Amino acid sequence: MNDRVTPTVQALPDGEAEIALVIRLPWEDVARLGQEAGRLASQMQRPVTLDEAVSSRLRSTRPAAHAKPAGEQPAVTPPSGSVSSLPPRPPAEQARQAIERINGTA
Repeated sequence: MNDRVTPTVQALPDGEAEIALVIRLPWEDVARLGQEAGRLASQMQRPVTLDEAVSSRLRSTRPAAHAKPAGEQPAVTPPSGSVSSLPPRPPAEQARQAIERINGTA
C-alpha cells in the first residue's frame, strides 16, 4: 500500500487525457461525491459513476494558481511584520480544507 507509482497518462481520441489514480478519502467526502453523482445524474437523465462526478466537479472549478500559462506569475507580496506566523496545519486538515474549496463549501 505504500508503493508510490507514477500514474500513467493516456491520450483519448476526443482530445482529453485519462489518469488513473487511487486516493484515500474519508467517508464524508465519498458521500459528497455520491451527492454530486446524484445531482449530475438527475441533470443528465442517466446513471452517473463517481468517476464522472469527480471529473465534472474538477471541470466546474476555477483553474488553480499553478495551472496558469507559463510566464504568468502570481503577484508576490512581501511578508508583513504585523501578521503573526500560524502553526502548520496537520495534513488531514489541509486535505479537508482543499476538498471543501473544491466542493465550494469553504
